[in-house]
Amino acid sequence: MKHIIVGTAGHIDHGKTTLIRAITGRDTDRLEEEKRRGISIDLGFTYFDLPSGKRAGIIDVPGHEKFIKNMLAGAMGMDVVILVIGADEGIMPQTKEHMAILDLLGTKKGFVVLTKIDLVDDEWRKLVVEDIRNETKGTFLENCDIIPASSMTGEGIDKVISAIDKAADEVEERDFTGTPRLPVDRVFVLPGIGTIVTGTLLSGTFKVGDEVQIFPGNKVCRIRSLQVHDEDVSIAYAGQRVAANLAGVKKNEIQRGDVLGYKGSMKKTMMIDGKIRLLKDISRSIENRTRLRLYIESKEVLCRIILLDKESLYPGESAYVQLRLEEEIVAKKGDKFILRFYSPMFTIGGGEIIEVNPEKKKRFDEKIIKELELKEKGDISHIIEKIIFEKSRLYPTIKDISMYSVIPEEKVEEEVKKLSKADKIILFPLTKDTAVIHKDYFERLKNNIINELNIYHKDNPLKAGISKEELRSKYLKDTKQKVGDLFINYMIEKGYIKQVKESISLKEFEIKYSDVQKKIKEEIEKVYMDSELNPPNKEEILRIMKYDKKETEKVFAALLDEGIILKIKDDFFIHKEIYLKALNILEEYFKNNDKISVGNYRDLLNTNRKAALNLLENFDEMKITKRIDNERIYLK
Repeated sequence: MKHIIVGTAGHIDHGKTTLIRAITGRDTDRLEEEKRRGISIDLGFTYFDLPSGKRAGIIDVPGHEKFIKNMLAGAMGMDVVILVIGADEGIMPQTKEHMAILDLLGTKKGFVVLTKIDLVDDEWRKLVVEDIRNETKGTFLENCDIIPASSMTGEGIDKVISAIDKAADEVEERDFTGTPRLPVDRVFVLPGIGTIVTGTLLSGTFKVGDEVQIFPGNKVCRIRSLQVHDEDVSIAYAGQRVAANLAGVKKNEIQRGDVLGYKGSMKKTMMIDGKIRLLKDISRSIENRTRLRLYIESKEVLCRIILLDKESLYPGESAYVQLRLEEEIVAKKGDKFILRFYSPMFTIGGGEIIEVNPEKKKRFDEKIIKELELKEKGDISHIIEKIIFEKSRLYPTIKDISMYSVIPEEKVEEEVKKLSKADKIILFPLTKDTAVIHKDYFERLKNNIINELNIYHKDNPLKAGISKEELRSKYLKDTKQKVGDLFINYMIEKGYIKQVKESISLKEFEIKYSDVQKKIKEEIEKVYMDSELNPPNKEEILRIMKYDKKETEKVFAALLDEGIILKIKDDFFIHKEIYLKALNILEEYFKNNDKISVGNYRDLLNTNRKAALNLLENFDEMKITKRIDNERIYLK
């Protein structure tokens, strides 16, 4: 299921929190001061179920300029943004700043809600709408829906909900196979439970029991429990608002801006390279080594900006920069960030990380600038590798990559061969093309599958494994069946897993019986060996066994999984050795004969007609024999 986060933005007292209350029936203002003053100070969180059945997380941000730091901590995780504008005041300073921030962060989905329409007449409303159209030109909200609404009367609220539902359908699903990253935006303690952190899971998954590290620090702890939308879950997915109860860490050892991830999965840094863009309507330029405030994910950190390709940077201009930080952070290439002046504090621009953990760079070095340009755009090999990495869950073909990159198929194929030789990608040859995935994607997916199988084997020691179809539907749902089978076969070839009939298990896994179960197994096998081709049905077995019925059923199912007892048809089960013996008799017969009837086979086996017919129909299904009229011919 797609998981989405809906966020509000807008000027103070334009009705963001009241709108959320009208939509969800819940109040996101949780602090006593917020309720007393009637304004949002910190982030508020809730959720609601959309008409389509999807559940959306809600982030309500403060609108006052003094709390812009808190707004930024929430804005980084939003998929869909509702820009709230009061009809009585129209566009105000924080409306513009919030809109600029969201635009710099690369927000793609959103719409405007014109609140408090019960306070204005139609003529004034039209003027405000016209002003909104002018102010949103050139932003992600250009030509967006503008929905008039009143949280007091309820007018327009249904349309707001429908607009959220529509936007949710268009949001691209986050990468749940990626490295888990959860920027912390709230830390608190619950008596008798312990330290709780909340945040939006940007990528990957977290499971109860996972060992995690608090970055950029070195503190390692364990996830004791997880909640999503006030419900306990065993696993949390990218795109969800998550509350994690951490064992082994105190409240004062973690703070807003820290990032929760797998132990050793991220490298901290004191520098980042990036490309920034200044807002065109600010009144100041930036000089080299200006002290600024950097906002990335839920963290604020002071930094010095090194202008690498310009002497000074003016409103509306872009530049390559190195940001030298005053404290450590963790980040990844492609992360967006916001920059504000140190004092007075106001938003000046933002950008995107090109390189994490770079070396110190000299200014105006043409070689360095060229390298940054290549890293930003990527050379052909880099572009193709990046596309493969980003699209791996779809198992793109050479043709697909050519379409994504606008690079000729011949060139793509040439670069793919180089990447394969460098062991960066894995190829799956198809009839007309080749499907490609990144090695990093394979490693993550492989580890997820191995973890899943470990848990499954622990919980189901008498089952041969997870069904191949279940594994495919869970981890390979975006692929064609043939490609999914190639992936599973690749894991089998590499010795990570094995397949027994239609069950997948770890390579080293073997069904393990307890002492009692061993006795049940021996007795069931003896019954089927002794009865040969006149076996009891399953209910008879359960009745004649002197052991616990549930235990007997488990052992019987395990014998079926292992292929020791075979289900031939309906309720006709026989031992594998009896089956092979019957097959051998058939094969010996066909050495001197061209066809066989049910009666012939019955006499050869010295059994009844039903048993002979059941076996022959099974051989037909296995393509060993073929029925022609009332007789069979041998196909082997």
